[in-house]
Amino acid sequence: MPKVFIKTYGCQMNERDSEQVARMLAARGYTLTGSEHDADVVLLNTCSVRDMAEQKAIGKMGMLSKLKREKSGPAVFGFLGCMAQSRGAELAKDLPQVDLVIGTRKFHRVADYVDELLARKLAPDAMDDERYSIVDVGDEPGSQETIRDHLLAENQASAFVSIMQGCNMHCTFCIVPATRGAERSRRIGEIVNEVRELADSGVKEVTLLGQIVNHYGRHEFPAVDGKSPFVQLIEAVHAVEGIQRIRFTSPHPIGYKEDLIHAFACLPKLVEHVHLPVQSGSNRILKAMHRAYTVEKYLDLVGKIRAARPGIALTTDLIVGFPGETDEDYAETRDLVRRVEFDNAFVFRYSKRKDTPAADMLGQIEESIKEERNRDLLDQVNEIARRKHDELTGQTVEVLCEGTSKTNATRLSGRTRTNKIVIFEGAPSLIGQLLDVRITRSSGFSLYGEPV
Repeated sequence: MPKVFIKTYGCQMNERDSEQVARMLAARGYTLTGSEHDADVVLLNTCSVRDMAEQKAIGKMGMLSKLKREKSGPAVFGFLGCMAQSRGAELAKDLPQVDLVIGTRKFHRVADYVDELLARKLAPDAMDDERYSIVDVGDEPGSQETIRDHLLAENQASAFVSIMQGCNMHCTFCIVPATRGAERSRRIGEIVNEVRELADSGVKEVTLLGQIVNHYGRHEFPAVDGKSPFVQLIEAVHAVEGIQRIRFTSPHPIGYKEDLIHAFACLPKLVEHVHLPVQSGSNRILKAMHRAYTVEKYLDLVGKIRAARPGIALTTDLIVGFPGETDEDYAETRDLVRRVEFDNAFVFRYSKRKDTPAADMLGQIEESIKEERNRDLLDQVNEIARRKHDELTGQTVEVLCEGTSKTNATRLSGRTRTNKIVIFEGAPSLIGQLLDVRITRSSGFSLYGEPV
């Protein structure tokens, strides 16, 4: 059977989508490979959040054109995901090696289309120079229910669970509502069944995924006893035997109501880590971004979350160089980082995205200024993160062992409940297990320890 190589760009949701595609192809007998050089089918699952991600994917496909020409048999090369959704047929037109362009609502169709393309290329009447491509970026009701199958590795400890698709927020810098569509949620029962199957396979930790994950079900399902559909879902997953840790990403600050904050106080499987994107520390810039909260409301929310679960780790997303951002605006963002003391942060330079309001705003910032602010803010974030890591030395923490270390295959690696990486010595039998580890030292953004 043909061999398949899938490369994923972007976020955890893209990783989950790629896993679904891989699972469907494997179910049809395709063999997954880690190298495009061995593959008959090469699929790039793309991201459009930043221009750099798009350029990487296009550049990669450009480099693969020579590889495709050298293939001795029929081959299928394609784009999936957000960039495919955004650019559509122009990708197949501009890149002759591209046979397949599939948008974000059609991942479940990929296996059918790959079969069709290979069959056409193998047909007795196929011409060597024949150009035939499939482009499908249309909408499809119910597509949110199709990302539900998993391709688990041996002793896999954690898994992503897609609970919804789309976003209704329309932040002025963001292309996601255009590429992922409007919010649509899966049913709680279907999600719980998926989680139960994962637990039966040995998975101990699940991460609930959604573009604005804490908006789950707000238009489809009713509140019950004052609890939002999202909190109802968390409680239902919490009740699944075998699941010992629950995470979720990525939320929006305005989706944190009292019921979700209370969940951190009363649901022990909900881990001590919250990713809480703030984007800017300037109220003026937040308003221009259409973020629907102020710095003061954000700080009040941080205080409530920390009160509900003392010791909780907070991470965030930050954008520097948004149109019109002055030195004073940037200084306010820097001050916010100092006041909150995030455990870590993803810092991004503002990137123009087509068909977004911010792309046409006045006051676009020079790249050199964006780079300077990006570097400066990262320095501050990293300084705080290193200090927080150092403070863990000598403490004993619970670690879920995920496998061998990426930098040293003779050591094991896992994550604390606060989502910090710990590297330690141990037997391979520990993979997939929860264990206590005493932290002996900190180095950069990794912790080193010894199993207790």
